[in-house]
Amino acid sequence: MDWLREPIAGTQKWRSEVGFTLIELVIIIIILGIVAAVAIPRFGTLTEEAKANATREEIRRIKTAIIGDPQVTAGGQYISRGFEGDVGYPPTNLLDLVRKPDSISSYDRFTRLGWNGPYLDSSEMNFLYDSWDNLYSYNSGARTVISTSLTPNITATF
Repeated sequence: MDWLREPIAGTQKWRSEVGFTLIELVIIIIILGIVAAVAIPRFGTLTEEAKANATREEIRRIKTAIIGDPQVTAGGQYISRGFEGDVGYPPTNLLDLVRKPDSISSYDRFTRLGWNGPYLDSSEMNFLYDSWDNLYSYNSGARTVISTSLTPNITATF
């Protein structure tokens, strides 16, 4: 510890006298607090926007699973027909997209009718919930899928 007792070259200060004062540390802490107070609300709105975008994308995938994608063709025929294209009507509930209902026959390659799913990835049944972990509102009669977690609601009509 003898090096603390040596003077700093070109100054009148001793090594043990070098450092930050309490007022300098307090000013730095105040500045960091101001920066955090400004930045945190901005990140909060980014999180809400990200959740809204993820929910919009999920609703788009559900809509495609129900009605198919007319842009996906092979040999001049639609290959992404969706539940409605395969069965002839929209599903009664969203679970019909991943589990074959008892009232619907299996897909027949000759008639091109019947349940040909699953139409969505069913791992952990995440497709039933929006980004806020609320259930989607699905109405087959009105042909809508709605997330009511955000105002205004995120809606897809098909």
